[in-house]
Amino acid sequence: MSLLNQLFNRGVFGTRCKTCLNLAISRIKLLQNKRDMQLKQMRKEISQFLQAGQEAIARIRVEHIIREQNIWAAYEILELFCEFVLARVPIIENQKECPSELREAIASIIFAAPRCSDIPDLLHIKNLFTTKYGKEFVSGVSELRPDSGVNRTIIEKLSVSAPSGEVKLKVLREIAEEYNVSWDSSKTEAEFRKNHEDLLGGAKQVGAGAALSHTPSKNGSNHSSPCITEPSIKSVHDKQEYKHLEAPSPSNNNSWLNTNEIEQSRKSNDVPIGDAKSETTFQSSDVLEKARAAIASADRASAAARAAAALVQSNFGSLKLEGKSS
Repeated sequence: MSLLNQLFNRGVFGTRCKTCLNLAISRIKLLQNKRDMQLKQMRKEISQFLQAGQEAIARIRVEHIIREQNIWAAYEILELFCEFVLARVPIIENQKECPSELREAIASIIFAAPRCSDIPDLLHIKNLFTTKYGKEFVSGVSELRPDSGVNRTIIEKLSVSAPSGEVKLKVLREIAEEYNVSWDSSKTEAEFRKNHEDLLGGAKQVGAGAALSHTPSKNGSNHSSPCITEPSIKSVHDKQEYKHLEAPSPSNNNSWLNTNEIEQSRKSNDVPIGDAKSETTFQSSDVLEKARAAIASADRASAAARAAAALVQSNFGSLKLEGKSS
């Protein structure tokens, strides 16, 4: 029974594999013809941009052309591999392991299957080979292990990395020569050779600058350190406030008045720690002025009280003398 199942599965694998390979080959030919027309149209547009002096747009569009050309070249190689595997399906059916002469072709098809969404037949072929050789074989090909055997050109053509400046310049020159456009490539060549700033590494540069700004200077030993933290600002602020608030009172009678007025002035001048850098000087001077005004008002009140007491004593003394005389 198991022998019949093996024969049945072997026949099913061969039939499905041949069907999927034929469909993949036909679809690749259609896509190549379609891409060929698109590439001609895109190259013509690039030549028009170069002729009109719009090199900036041409430099951007040429990347898409290079991408389409790479896919076109990858499809051409995949078509050859599919035809090669199709002719040797009976050999694949009769052997449990992948034949060494077919390893590159089969591995390249498996690697390209998820990267070529226009050809869904390659995914069916990949599933068939997964059933045939196991998941370990397919995972080794997908992860590009040393013994995977994937074609190097397929890996390069299906890569998503941006093309280099030399490749883009070469394609632009080919387009200008193809359409007889008199184009001076010196400006574009200088632009491609320019080292553009890495915007993703900006945080590292800012961090480095902050670290340098917090490093004390070697020659500035007499100056204060530029690195001032929030707790230090708060402590300096509190010391300045309490230094001005501890002014001596001129008399014991008005000490409660001075304490209340100074406490009110202190509460009204409290600010958050985050604003201490910009308002420390203004707060200290304001507190000092209010403390002086409170002390002056207390002095005037005590002087008025002493004058009133002296007046009362003089009046009481004159009334006492008048009573004695009568």
